[in-house]
Amino acid sequence: MKKLLFALMTASFLVLAACGDSSDGEIDTIVFTDAGWDSVNVHNYIAGKIIEEGYGYDTDITSGSTAATMQGLKDGDINVNMEVWTDNIRELYEELTENGDIETLSVNFDDNNQGIYVPAYVIEGDPERGIEPLAPDLKTVEDLKKYPEVFEDPEDPGKGRLINAPSGWEVEQAINDKFDFYGLDETFNNFSPGSDSAIITDLARAYEAGEGWVGYYWSPTAITAKYDLILLEEAPYDEAIWEESRGTEFPPNDVVISVHSDFPEQAPEVTEFLEQYETSSALTEEALEYMEDNGASTEEAALWWMQEHEDIWTEWVPDDVAQDVLDSLE
Repeated sequence: MKKLLFALMTASFLVLAACGDSSDGEIDTIVFTDAGWDSVNVHNYIAGKIIEEGYGYDTDITSGSTAATMQGLKDGDINVNMEVWTDNIRELYEELTENGDIETLSVNFDDNNQGIYVPAYVIEGDPERGIEPLAPDLKTVEDLKKYPEVFEDPEDPGKGRLINAPSGWEVEQAINDKFDFYGLDETFNNFSPGSDSAIITDLARAYEAGEGWVGYYWSPTAITAKYDLILLEEAPYDEAIWEESRGTEFPPNDVVISVHSDFPEQAPEVTEFLEQYETSSALTEEALEYMEDNGASTEEAALWWMQEHEDIWTEWVPDDVAQDVLDSLE
């Protein structure tokens, strides 16, 4: 009985101690989000390396859909999102910001593109590969409906196939709306892939064969760095038209670093670091291209990037932090 009483008292003490630790606002592990694409994980590992070696925190990554990871950020289960594509989830982003659930610390990059792409040889040909232009007069998304035979759906001959964004991504609905707005349903099928890797596999197959391919993609990615792609034209972005029908080019997209509202108080020195964190699509694509060319993981690409761009990331942190991280890279 004494042993049982002692065990119960010990357990109670541990519970109270744990509650005490959480109430003081401190955290031991900083959790990042992976919503399903490579560039966010490159930035997760860059920031994570600096945080672990320079500030002494553990880090972790939680994977999930955009909706699930933003909910995690709102609830505090996730601390940091290194790539919030603000205009893709504008209503949710503004709601969480206005309600004080999240706080944005910096713009990671803002020189990105997204929309409907075709390989350049489709329009321009590729003399080195002996490919004649497949659709030389193709310029706009609406023009696609004149060329179903160039992008033939293998499961429905006579119609073209447009590859949408991965199932479950927020941008999938925007492509659905564009498909309707431009009347593409008359000559095309709107194909929903299961994942980003499914898009990449399909594009790579078509590209290597010199065949027609059209679908949603974005930059910065390893694919836009590796392949010569052309973004099909749409009307300049107009907020009213966009909100009504998505019948314009995508809005300019600030890709920001956002954190749970408690995070600046929980980890003020890391917050100061993330406030200085700034890259570009071109810089991000360097890491992604390294991945593609070397069969590297996102973590390996992040470490390579840090060694290549010491002059950039060391400016984000105090000298002593930078030195600790540099020592760990040797």
